[in-house]
Amino acid sequence: MYKKALIGCTEDSIGYGNISIRRGNHFIISGSGTGKIEHLTAEHYTVVTEYNIETNSLTAKGPAIASSESLTHAMLYQCCEDINAVIHVHHFRLWKKLLQFYPFTRQDVAYGTTEMATEIQRLFKESSIAEHKLFAMGGHEEGIIAFGKDLEEAGKLVLDHLDTIRE
Repeated sequence: MYKKALIGCTEDSIGYGNISIRRGNHFIISGSGTGKIEHLTAEHYTVVTEYNIETNSLTAKGPAIASSESLTHAMLYQCCEDINAVIHVHHFRLWKKLLQFYPFTRQDVAYGTTEMATEIQRLFKESSIAEHKLFAMGGHEEGIIAFGKDLEEAGKLVLDHLDTIRE
C-alpha cells in the first residue's frame, strides 16, 4: 500500500491511511500519523481493548496513539463477525469511481467521528457493502475502506480495483 502511495503522507508531512486486524474481542491498529513510515514495527501499533461509539471514546494499550479512524474500524468489526482486517487508503481516481458504482458514506459525514461509525452501520443495513467489502468515504475525499477475512484479502480488493483505473 505504501509503495503505491495508497498509504503515505501529504506534502505537509501528514500521514494518511491505516490498517487493523481483529484479535478476539480486541483489534490491533496502526497508530496515528504512521502513514508516513514505510516499514512499521511493533512500536507503531496499539491494541484497542474497548470502545464506545456513542461517547466517541476508546481504550487502547500500546506504544502508539490509536488512529483517529479507530471507531470506523471498530464499527466494521461490530457489524460483521467475518471481518478480521480493515485497510483505509487514499486514492482520488479510485475514490471517484467507487462513488459511482459502490456503496459510499454520506458526503456530510466526516472521518473519525461517531457519525461515520453510525453511517457504516447504516450501509450494512441498507446496501451491498458486505458483498463488495469495499466502499468510498463520501465526506472524506480520496478515502476508501476495504475489509476482509485477513489483510491479504482486503489488500487484494484495493489493488484489483486500482488496476481498473487508467493512470
